[in-house]
Amino acid sequence: MAAAAWTIGAGQLGRYGVGGSSKTDRFEDELAAHSGAAHALAVNSGTSALVCALAALGVGPGDEVLVPAYTWIATAAAPVMLGAVPILVEIDETLTMDPIDLEAKITSKSKAIVPVHMLNMPADMDRIMEIARTHALVVVEDACQAVGVEYKGRKLGAIGNAGAFSFNQHKNLRAGEGGAMLTSDAVVERRAQIFHDAGAFIRDVEVGVDVPTFVGMNLRMPEISSAMLRPQLKRLGRQMRKRAERRQMIVDKLADRPDIELCPHNDPASAVGLAVSFETSEEATHFANARGVNRLLDTDRHIYSNWTSILEQRTFDERRNPWTDRDIDYVDCCPKTLEILSRTCSISVDPDVPMAAMRRFADAMVATQAPDVSPTSIPKAS
Repeated sequence: MAAAAWTIGAGQLGRYGVGGSSKTDRFEDELAAHSGAAHALAVNSGTSALVCALAALGVGPGDEVLVPAYTWIATAAAPVMLGAVPILVEIDETLTMDPIDLEAKITSKSKAIVPVHMLNMPADMDRIMEIARTHALVVVEDACQAVGVEYKGRKLGAIGNAGAFSFNQHKNLRAGEGGAMLTSDAVVERRAQIFHDAGAFIRDVEVGVDVPTFVGMNLRMPEISSAMLRPQLKRLGRQMRKRAERRQMIVDKLADRPDIELCPHNDPASAVGLAVSFETSEEATHFANARGVNRLLDTDRHIYSNWTSILEQRTFDERRNPWTDRDIDYVDCCPKTLEILSRTCSISVDPDVPMAAMRRFADAMVATQAPDVSPTSIPKAS
């Protein structure tokens, strides 16, 4: 609050023309240092970060971009904005992109992979990067839901060719709206700078690489957002530790419920997100009555079967429709994803909730008796 108030009082609301180093400059430097990436570019949303990353990496008309079927629609929409076609990939029990289905859906038109780290749970980046190298594809990590999370000693978002963060009101760092793109490739960083700012050619910015200018947009982050984010970034490590402590406490208590299975994690030693699965969707629905629990199939905005614009392959103008002359059917393309989500629940480990309250919530979860139901009518995918 103090940082935002100071920025408003100083009248320095835009990044450029404030004189000296802006708060956005400082935030980018601090975010890059925190993540381990060489460069960070602050933008106005996580969606903009995805679009900038894909554009900077050369994704364009005719390309295919592989994205998971469980994510916010922006992951699939970003390629469409560049004239590329999203190809939906199944998730596995980790709730992230299934490497087996990923490799099966690669074609000669494939250009990029966008793994998503849902619910602060990392995708299998070792396997995904190996697949990308084998097929000469670029990787853009959608780490919008996992800012500050580690995977085998590295920060998510800094492992692929580029990464995307979101800072909207639901994320680990919050500025209402906002985002950032990470990369360690100077050419990719410069191309993203140009793409996100139509006035990049007049900025007094140290470039360091020779990249021809091209027509860009205005996706810049305002100073007030950077001012709000900088003090939060300093506390991000502490937030992750609190998440890990709350997660472990709940895991210990759930050990008394043999009917509940922890969803596998691609880096258990660094786990700060928690989800559990059941044999049937009815059991998951019943468990979701507990406070702090959500059955994932009920969080419909993140499920591909509800993305009407993608399913019906509609853009604002048919002349900009990347699906023209393409035979792609999304309607029933990822049944395994729907089956997994129907019997899986996420459990909040919100660091802002006092530990005493979290213990009470966990006790209530354990006391929630499993319903006496017949097996789910949704067949389990093989």
